[in-house]
Amino acid sequence: MILSDFHMHTKYCDGGNTVEEMVKAAVGKGMTAMGFSGHSYALYDIDCCMSPEGTAQYREDVEKYKELCDGIIKIYCGIEQDIYAPAPEAQYDYVIGSVHYIGDLSEPISVDYKPELLKKMADERFGGDIYALCGAYFEAVSQVVERTDCDIIGHFDLVSKFNEGDRLFDSSDPRYVKAWQAAADKLLKTGKLFEINTGAMSRGYRTSPYPSEDMMRYIADRGGRFVLSSDAHSADGIMYSFPQVEQRLSELGIVPVDFAEFLK
Repeated sequence: MILSDFHMHTKYCDGGNTVEEMVKAAVGKGMTAMGFSGHSYALYDIDCCMSPEGTAQYREDVEKYKELCDGIIKIYCGIEQDIYAPAPEAQYDYVIGSVHYIGDLSEPISVDYKPELLKKMADERFGGDIYALCGAYFEAVSQVVERTDCDIIGHFDLVSKFNEGDRLFDSSDPRYVKAWQAAADKLLKTGKLFEINTGAMSRGYRTSPYPSEDMMRYIADRGGRFVLSSDAHSADGIMYSFPQVEQRLSELGIVPVDFAEFLK
């Protein structure tokens, strides 16, 4: 059983709890390791990202608890680096590379804010072609390693956050499949870890993690490796549904990497 989680957010960005509260929750769950991954500063995402000043405070706070909890739980200071955000000036223990926006950064399209917005943007910017929007998303995802130099590829199919039951688009449509397979093929060549992310499950949007099982099978069959994470935005979201997801992964023949061991 995995007792570590490396994708979580605090009040320094769009999380609901402090570093201290997240650490206490992790210790209470019997975790052996945890990693913080605040959203990187980006002018186009100031409501959700860390400010420059907040980033410095975040780093100091995490470092403080690293020392305070030595021998109790291993704590790592990471960052979730958006593909279009400026490169961080400081060094981090690890980087999650993610795509949350597509299009012109003067007026970017958020792919994970609201389903109505995704449909509206498909209508207004892509002539009503949701598959063209998804194609633009996966084209951006295909660049996430080269643009962020990440260790972990975050929520590979975030564009499907609101697509439970194919409510917005048919996930088996050939255009959609071609787009995500092309992105996966390019990213597989980097050897980076793909994230299996339960964040949309904890917030009630999905009943299964990112990426979809079809994607997981495709990636695993081609030698891709995974790390399990919760994308927790609150203390109660840490390690959300890990036992159930691990059981399903075992049925699929997938064994996630212990990222704490990976970082040693």
